[in-house]
Amino acid sequence: MDLSIILPTINEERNVAILLRSLRRAVTPLGVSYEVLVVDGGSKDHTVREAQASRAYGLPVRVIEQRRAGYGEALREGIEQARGQYVLTLDADLSHNPGLIPALWRARNSAHVVIASRYVPGGSADMPWVRFVLSCILNRFFSKFLSLPFRDLSSGFRLYQASVVKDMKVTSVHFDVLEEMLINAYANGWKVLEIPFRFRPRKKGKSKVRFVTFALSFLLTFAKIWRLRNSIECGDYDDRAYDSRIPLQRYWQRRRVGILTGWASGARTVLDIGCGSSRALAKLGPVIGVDLLMRKLRFALRFGKPLVNGSIWNIPFLDRSVDCVICSEVVEHIPAGDGPFLEMRRVLKPGGKLILGTPDYSRRTWCILEWIYARVAPGGYAHEHMTHYDFKGLKALVERLGFRVRDVRYICHSEMILLCEFVNTGT
Repeated sequence: MDLSIILPTINEERNVAILLRSLRRAVTPLGVSYEVLVVDGGSKDHTVREAQASRAYGLPVRVIEQRRAGYGEALREGIEQARGQYVLTLDADLSHNPGLIPALWRARNSAHVVIASRYVPGGSADMPWVRFVLSCILNRFFSKFLSLPFRDLSSGFRLYQASVVKDMKVTSVHFDVLEEMLINAYANGWKVLEIPFRFRPRKKGKSKVRFVTFALSFLLTFAKIWRLRNSIECGDYDDRAYDSRIPLQRYWQRRRVGILTGWASGARTVLDIGCGSSRALAKLGPVIGVDLLMRKLRFALRFGKPLVNGSIWNIPFLDRSVDCVICSEVVEHIPAGDGPFLEMRRVLKPGGKLILGTPDYSRRTWCILEWIYARVAPGGYAHEHMTHYDFKGLKALVERLGFRVRDVRYICHSEMILLCEFVNTGT
């Protein structure tokens, strides 16, 4: 099936029949197979009867009796039972105009999540000024303090690729599930697009939003999402650090990218092993990014460079096939041993460059910084450092494997980046 449309409902008998007929008029011209899932949260009126009666008009409606209370639970239960390759969510109170569905559908190949947005150019919201101001403050707060490039995080009118949301782990029960779902999608590297939408207030029935519950749930969700947003779980972790509001982090990331790209310039073929979402990918010319984590690669797609899902333990390239290998902030995350270094040597041509970056644990400045970082940013990389190198030991290791260290640079007297040349092909 192409499309599953999810409608959470509670006491919407005066709206649901009108909405379902409008859905049919909007979706039928698209020529897609679709279903409408009415997820009812225990209506006391005739909402369920009106939805079921719509089958007489040829609408493929299924009514799902919601097991657990809450808007977030309604979305989760609808997504669990959805059979479509795409999932569309919208409100049943007629505030979301089905006439926009064709535009959302046309945009499906441009992004993995498409949002009908009130706050992008061309969008608008017809609502009481108090609610409008609160909505703007909420969205601005989330966008600014979580460094998100979206303007309408609380819009429930969205089109998702089903693969994005089917296995998504979200816990929010109320309307804050919308922010949690969006940020989870973005953290996993999925592309998000906003298209303009005019929001209209409901004309019949009562709103289900209760301000105190609404505000409290959003504050709790912000705390939870802030931890995710600032952890290594986010696909854009390295990219975001390049423009960080924290001066030291911004300087560190930019200094690293500058050294890597400067030393790699001029090489005809470059592999960036463990590339993540580093801006080095964007700034280098002929480069191929290699990473084990798909969420990092999905985000890095926007740099327009070739990407490969692969491991440093088994680099998926031929022997003697590249001129330069970059391996920055990787070797400290894996067990000590020659294996990864032998793999990088294997793919390098004789005379090729190995640019190798890792913290220098003989430097007191790094040990102090790591101790502070592990406590200030517990979701960061520090707790994953299992192998501690110093310059003397790392230099001896690479020289034993046939490399010559040509240069070394330090960032804040802490992170060392070695420029090595592969000179001994018989080792």
